[in-house]
Amino acid sequence: MPLNIAFYTDSYLPAVDGVVTSINNFASELERRGHKVYIFTAGKKDGNESAYNVFFSKGVRFKKYPQYTFAVFPYLSASRARKLKIDLVHAHTPFSMGISGLMASKVNRVPIVGSFHTLFTDKSVIKEYVSSNGFLESMASRYSWSYARFFYNKCDLVTAPSRAIEELLHRHRIMDTRVIENGVDTKLFNPRVNGKAIRKMLIGDSRKKVVMYVGRVSIEKKLDVMINAARLLRKSDLVFVIIGGGPSLEHYKSMVRRHGLEGMFRFLGFVENAKLPEYYAASDVFCIPSTFETQGIVSIEAMACGKPVVGADYLALKELIRNGYNGEKFEPNDAQGCASKIEKVINDVDRYKGMAATAERFSIESTTDRLLKVYNEITEQKSAH
Repeated sequence: MPLNIAFYTDSYLPAVDGVVTSINNFASELERRGHKVYIFTAGKKDGNESAYNVFFSKGVRFKKYPQYTFAVFPYLSASRARKLKIDLVHAHTPFSMGISGLMASKVNRVPIVGSFHTLFTDKSVIKEYVSSNGFLESMASRYSWSYARFFYNKCDLVTAPSRAIEELLHRHRIMDTRVIENGVDTKLFNPRVNGKAIRKMLIGDSRKKVVMYVGRVSIEKKLDVMINAARLLRKSDLVFVIIGGGPSLEHYKSMVRRHGLEGMFRFLGFVENAKLPEYYAASDVFCIPSTFETQGIVSIEAMACGKPVVGADYLALKELIRNGYNGEKFEPNDAQGCASKIEKVINDVDRYKGMAATAERFSIESTTDRLLKVYNEITEQKSAH
């Protein structure tokens, strides 16, 4: 039976991150199957291009990330959800829009699924987003997991994007969970994509090897590890390409200059999603030194394009990457380990055969099957009561 589903999120277009990618991928596949998706978010309509029904709540923008908006009093959505005859609420973030989703669920007596997409409890993230005020940082750090328990334990079920995150939730006494990975568009990201034009732009006609990173450029992503790995390698036949923006962009550019590595690095900024497969295809290896990944969706996109991944042996990457099969893992924060694994993959790239098979497990079709199973379970349970 077709469902009317309300997605609640504090993060949406024009911001581009893993949460937004997940929301749009799921919404597209759900609508393709005949369901109706409505998105409730913070911000303004101008500049928010979307194929879905999107309802905006006014809010305050973050100074460091002006594309993000914190909604102020977004609590009138419950009546709109009632008019839309919502069958289910899915809260993709636990902040002001998530609270609005809880209210919409309660007022309309429909079930709510909560997703734990990102480690907002991490101290480095709190420092980046919350405040430069030491007292507020301390309070946020102390009570972040208490808040997470408050929010997610009010949901009928909580989805985690990996087993590692599900285990973390259980350790913090958030128990009604299910692993539902975020899906990847394996029709867009696939090994047949031609990256020759992008490769020529990056390295000309040379035989240099391209090591690529895609994602937010911020402290918790640990790009200093990759930069220090480049220092150790110092090879004229390697080029490190960093795609994405963020508050630490100038910090990392300065680090590259300080170590005299300008010839080895390209900072390309934001690349639109439709062009991104060509950039993955232009690389030889994908590198993700982050210890922050709840799933590592960019790593899966890279694998879908046939590229082995070198990543930190931590959280979701620990279970995603298999040494000798679809990439190599190194100890977190270990630049020497990162350097040696990059070198190992570059020198024997044809050895790695498991990227496509790994990516297929995360296809949007497969993950939507699992998500719909959860939706149907909790709607049936709610109607039984």
